[in-house]
Amino acid sequence: MIAQILLGTAAAFLVVSLAGVYRIVTGPTAPDRVIAINLVGSNVVIVIAAIAAAIGEPGALDIALVYALLNFVLSIAISKFAVERGGFL
Repeated sequence: MIAQILLGTAAAFLVVSLAGVYRIVTGPTAPDRVIAINLVGSNVVIVIAAIAAAIGEPGALDIALVYALLNFVLSIAISKFAVERGGFL
């Protein structure tokens, strides 16, 4: 029962990620795209963690943690790039 709820939650976050992918492709400004990239990255971490909990695979949580750290580093890199270029806000 819990596994089905976790898989349903993962599916819901995947649907929300599709909206983020749409915003990445059609975002009118660069900040919209950056926020959408962070949204999709965070949702992927949640999906990986939910699936790992549903199937009982603790090793996949390590993958989710590494992906979360990469998402954070990407956010910092994009912000630093934007500041060095004079910002995009």
